[in-house]
Amino acid sequence: MSFKAFQPTDIVVSSDSITATLWSTNTPQLTTFFTSSTQVASTAGSYYYNIYQTGSTLSGSAVQFAIAYGNADGSGSLNFNNLVNGRSPTSTVYGQYQDLVLGDENTDFIFGAITSSEFIAISFERARYKESLFLGSLSLTLKGPIAASGSITLTDNSNYVSSVVYTNGGMRVFQLMSGSQGVKFSGSATTSDGFSTNSGSYGWFLPDIGTILLNPKALSSPTASGGIGFVFSGSATASAAPVTSPLVPIFTAISGGASFYINSQETITSDFVFVRPQSSEFNYSENPSFISGSTGEVLYSQFINNPQTYITTVGLYNNNNELLAVAKLSRPLSKDFTSEALIRVKLDF
Repeated sequence: MSFKAFQPTDIVVSSDSITATLWSTNTPQLTTFFTSSTQVASTAGSYYYNIYQTGSTLSGSAVQFAIAYGNADGSGSLNFNNLVNGRSPTSTVYGQYQDLVLGDENTDFIFGAITSSEFIAISFERARYKESLFLGSLSLTLKGPIAASGSITLTDNSNYVSSVVYTNGGMRVFQLMSGSQGVKFSGSATTSDGFSTNSGSYGWFLPDIGTILLNPKALSSPTASGGIGFVFSGSATASAAPVTSPLVPIFTAISGGASFYINSQETITSDFVFVRPQSSEFNYSENPSFISGSTGEVLYSQFINNPQTYITTVGLYNNNNELLAVAKLSRPLSKDFTSEALIRVKLDF
């Protein structure tokens, strides 16, 4: 075994961006959506619904994302205490996303140029995406409550911004617009930015935390203003829960659209280590077939002045002589005084 210290020029760091499908179906489009009756009926169901790609009790079923509704005033769910108005699951959801996204519970969400006290959150299951959501891959179709209201397809405006905007929470934020796969739709029902008329953008695209925030005001607008007539059924009071959870029409709009495209993205950092056996190096071996174990002499006289070895393995050691990694060559590499080699070792993290 022979050792050689690496020089700074022997190590190169490289980064590659890799995209992959997000859904557990290994396809870029999800067309079927299911909830779990057990989860919906539980306490957690007051805050969010888990969405599956197939029936939750079937083999292979897995959570793809969750939907939630946040309202600063607590509307849409029953108050925790009848004596404390405006404190409910929806206000809790709103406050959680304020802290997570905005980093300040006193800051409001601004969709386009419209300040909103409510949102619909779509949070992807952490196991579904690797590092972040892939910009320009979103295509979410939402169906209106009646046939006459039609549908709308949304995407992010990352292809139309000259500089990236960050929230106070330190994450990138892009506006949602009418379009598909990062391409804006043009039409009389939307503005030149692809936003709804009078109600701002359709929400926020937050790739770094795997979250989409939809703007209910924009979706609630009539078709002529770029919306789909989206409405919540009933409202909550201090003593009575809403007629229907606001999550029900949200789920209906997503499942009715039956088309959700999104991909994930991951940056793979690789260290390339170049091992350079020069002509005068690594020509002798301590292998018992090369050197006598009892006397330490070279067994074959022709190997004294004209040795030949075969490199099969490269081991990477630290300064304490501890083995950190091993690289196996695809085939033995012949080495003698008349040859040099260049071996590239790739380490992925």
